[in-house]
Amino acid sequence: MEIKNPIVFNFSKVISNFFNPLVSLVIYFFYYSYRNYTWEQASKKFFPILLLLIIPTALWIYRNVKNGNYTNMDVSNRKQRHSLYIFIIIATVVFLGVDFYLHKEMDWTVFMLCILLILMQVSNFFIKSSMHTSLNIYVAALFFAIEPIIGMFWFLLSIVIGVTRVILKRHTPKEVFSGAGIAIFVSLIYLIMVKAIIF
Repeated sequence: MEIKNPIVFNFSKVISNFFNPLVSLVIYFFYYSYRNYTWEQASKKFFPILLLLIIPTALWIYRNVKNGNYTNMDVSNRKQRHSLYIFIIIATVVFLGVDFYLHKEMDWTVFMLCILLILMQVSNFFIKSSMHTSLNIYVAALFFAIEPIIGMFWFLLSIVIGVTRVILKRHTPKEVFSGAGIAIFVSLIYLIMVKAIIF
């Protein structure tokens, strides 16, 4: 897909950069905390996510880009992504362990995120599935479970994000569809669990 229109290209860049997986997850966790917790409860729940998962992942990517181990902040190279997935999966497991110790219950939202990341890592051996598309579709499912209108909006936004990844030549359509397929599979399991009142 060759896009020569600078307005379309720049718009794609803004959308793709802003709705990267880390930002989208932070937006969801902020909204969920605002909707369900007091400020004190939210700080006890959100800060561990921020300190054990979001910030370490952002610093890991930045450090590896700076040291030349990763080509860019998107970690567009498929081989370079292996270490990124391993790091994020370990960070997720650490968070789940700490959170379970503190609250004596499993955070199924982050648990299913961990499953999604493991499946993305497996797929990465064969195809560089779009992480932007995949995690934003999962975020759409998270929103859908608590606010269906926002969830549907975020799903449509995920489609736009997937298109921007192709326009920016970060992914092929096949890679975007692969990431979407994995995310839809995990998201459906998550939503079935919500409906079964496991949460």
